[in-house]
Amino acid sequence: MRCVLGFDLEARRACPTWADALRLFIGQADGLGVLVMCSGVVRNNTHRPLDPEEFRGFALADPLAPLVFVNGKDTKAAQMFTLAHELAHIWLGQSALSDAEALAIPDRTVEAWCNRVAAELLAPLHVVRAEFCGDTDLDMEVQRLARRFKVSTLVILRRIYDAGKITRGGLQEAYAAETARLRAAMPKGGGGDFYLTQAARVSKRFARALVVSTLEGHTLYRDAFQMLGVSKVETFNEMGRSVGVCA
Repeated sequence: MRCVLGFDLEARRACPTWADALRLFIGQADGLGVLVMCSGVVRNNTHRPLDPEEFRGFALADPLAPLVFVNGKDTKAAQMFTLAHELAHIWLGQSALSDAEALAIPDRTVEAWCNRVAAELLAPLHVVRAEFCGDTDLDMEVQRLARRFKVSTLVILRRIYDAGKITRGGLQEAYAAETARLRAAMPKGGGGDFYLTQAARVSKRFARALVVSTLEGHTLYRDAFQMLGVSKVETFNEMGRSVGVCA
């Protein structure tokens, strides 16, 4: 998966932030032909948020248009793991609704396998073992390795456990504290680029294809507006420009 996606460890380390690494990851999946949708609300209704405690993502396996949905209401850190987990389902050719998190050890064989694949994709165990420093305070070491790998501190905690460097009890305690810290630090309001956010909700790959189809006369503007969640030609054209299609 790492080879096909081009998810190179050094390229990820070159990203300034975790958010940049997530965008890189989404772009690599998009380039491979996977539709990646990321939203934290039902349609465009900000009063109907998607609860990460109910689900974190799902995968729809299809030979023509495989799709991954990531719950955008979750932390950026958790979204990275969810995307990796759902891509593992796509590789298996199996659709799934998941409550994927790095701490979980699911009873179902497929879910457990996808968790292991996601963790190995994001933080190869042999590299974690080589770079872990046991003489340092655990919190500081987790933060350092998270910056080093450009993945979430939650994934790093799980990989340190997998490497045999902390106990199961130590993992659960540190994981709960870090999850609370990350959620408390999440921005409460909206903001950001509307057009890029809206395109991410339907997948940039789908948005590009739909804009092109509409401009070529194969899709009615009315239908395109409904699928993209816009209501004006000006908004539609600007969304097209934001995803690289000149309108």
